[in-house]
Amino acid sequence: MRKNYDERQKSFIRSCTMALLLMMVTVAIPVTAAETSLKKVSLIPLWSPQAQFAGYYMAAEKGIYARHGIDVTIMNGGPGHSASEYLLGGKADFAVLWLATALQHQSAGRRLVNVAQIIQRSSMMLVARKTSGISTPESMQGRKVGVWPGDLALPVQAFFTKYHLNVRIIPQSYTVNLFLCGGIDVASAMWYNEYHTIIDSGVNSDELELFFFKDHGITFPEDGLYTLEKNYRNDPAGAAAFTDASLEGWQYAFDHPDEAVMVVLRHMKTEHIPANRAHQKWMLDRMHDLILPPVGNKKMGQLNPSDFKSVGAELHRQGLIKTIPGFDDFTGRSDASK
Repeated sequence: MRKNYDERQKSFIRSCTMALLLMMVTVAIPVTAAETSLKKVSLIPLWSPQAQFAGYYMAAEKGIYARHGIDVTIMNGGPGHSASEYLLGGKADFAVLWLATALQHQSAGRRLVNVAQIIQRSSMMLVARKTSGISTPESMQGRKVGVWPGDLALPVQAFFTKYHLNVRIIPQSYTVNLFLCGGIDVASAMWYNEYHTIIDSGVNSDELELFFFKDHGITFPEDGLYTLEKNYRNDPAGAAAFTDASLEGWQYAFDHPDEAVMVVLRHMKTEHIPANRAHQKWMLDRMHDLILPPVGNKKMGQLNPSDFKSVGAELHRQGLIKTIPGFDDFTGRSDASK
C-alpha cells in the first residue's frame, strides 16, 4: 500500500515538473521572437552625450523604441564623428542636423528628409558684458566677436549683414574661456549651453547684454531629425516609428526631468565626459522651452513652413544654395511610394 502511494506521488511530481517546464518554454518563445523581430537602426547626434539629446536616451532607456518595433543604437557625435558624414556615408540611419546644414546638402544633390524638427525656435545668441559699452547691434561695430566655424557661423553672418556690421571676427572654440578672460568683446552662445556656462562661472546675468537672433528676425531652428530620402522611401513606416518613439522619449524626459538627467549623467560618465548635474538640468529645462511648441501651435516635432522658407531665403542670399527645395519633399509629406 505504501509503495503504491509513493509511486503515485512520484508520478504526480514528475507531471507537475513537466507542466511547469512546458509553461516556461511557452512563455519564453514569444518574448524571444519579439526581441529578434526588432528592426535595428542607428542614430548619431551632433555631439557627445548631454541633455541636448536626453529624449533619445530616454526612448532607449524606457523601452519606448522597442515598443515601436525598433532597436536603436545611439552613437557619439562631436569631433571626428560628423553627423552629416555618418548619415551621408551610410554609417547611421538617422542624424541630428541643423536645418541650414540639411538645406545645403539638399541643394548639393544629397537628398535628405526632415522626419522631425525637434528645436522649434533658435536658441543661438551673441553675449556681451555691459561694461564693454555694447548695448545695441550697432555698438558692435569694429569690436572683436567670437564666431564658431562652419554652419554655426551662418546666423551670425546674417546678423552682421542685417546691421551692416564690420567686426573683427575671432575664431571661437567650443569653450567660452576667451570671453571670460576678456580676449573678445562678444561671444557666440547657445541659450541651453554656453550662456549657462558663463553665468555659472560667476558672471551675474544682469551684467550681460544678450542678442537672441530670433529677436532680430533671424530664425535658424537648430536640431532636427534627418534620414536619407532613399531610406525614407524604402521604409516610411520605420521612419515614422523612429520619429514617434523619439518624440515620446522627449515627452518622457520632460515629465521626469530628474530621472532624465541621471540617465544623461550615466552616459557621460561611460564616455569619460566631465559632468555637471546643475548644468545638465539647465540644459534639459531649456530644451523643454525650445522643443515644446507654443500654445495653439501644432504638435511637437513639426517643421514650420515659414521657418523653412526663412532659412532657405537667407542661405540663397548668401550664395550657399542655388534653389530652395519643395517643402513637401523635404519633410517627406509627398507620396512615399515615389
